[in-house]
Amino acid sequence: MTEFDETSEADDDASGVDLDETSGADLDEASGTHFDDASDAATDRGVADAIDAAAAAIENGQTVVYPTETVYGLGADATDSAAVERVFEVKGRDRSKPLSLGVPTVDAALRHARPSDRALRFMRAFLPGPVTVVVDADPSLPEALTAGRDRVGIRIPDHEVALALFERVAPTPVTATSANVSGSPSVTDVATLDAAVRDAVAVVVDAGPTPGTESTVVDPERNVVHRRGAMADAIAAWLEDERGAEPTVEGS
Repeated sequence: MTEFDETSEADDDASGVDLDETSGADLDEASGTHFDDASDAATDRGVADAIDAAAAAIENGQTVVYPTETVYGLGADATDSAAVERVFEVKGRDRSKPLSLGVPTVDAALRHARPSDRALRFMRAFLPGPVTVVVDADPSLPEALTAGRDRVGIRIPDHEVALALFERVAPTPVTATSANVSGSPSVTDVATLDAAVRDAVAVVVDAGPTPGTESTVVDPERNVVHRRGAMADAIAAWLEDERGAEPTVEGS
């Protein structure tokens, strides 16, 4: 288990929660669903309205729940110390464990992180995707987010709704941590969202069930896989090819 991102995604995703275009048509296409009747169109409109409401809530310093390609995430303004503290409070999370941040693109991540050349190549190769990339943090990020460390996990979820939300609030990054009480299972369906979390957040963006597969947490510059998850074999192969040595895999 790593201190970054969604910890085990059964504790802190964002990942895990790690959200793309805001238009209804884009959301329909991205989800692989074509809304042909009034009921489906209303569902689509409901998701778009929820994205609007969630973006407004984040801009007002509140917390929201949003879907990713792994699990549901708990989001707030990652540059606002008070908002980050609210995330810790909602989750009951130990302040010594940093949170990751979510952004819509690799270029957007460069506003808040200072990846090495190798890490940047890795990010462009694997993001968006179910991967948390640990890199040097920009000093402007609040200590509450990084727990006083000089590193931060970056999430760019491969999920249209998540990216849509991130685009709406850009250039503000969003916290990427799982929408569960720490120590409880991750949330893959909002029907299982803890009542305390539901009551504490301003908006829940319900886009249906998520796969629940853990993201892989990786530090490309240090050639370390903090946690194996989705795409782990491809990631390990990329790192070995780059460094000429197999990556260190924690917990193996």
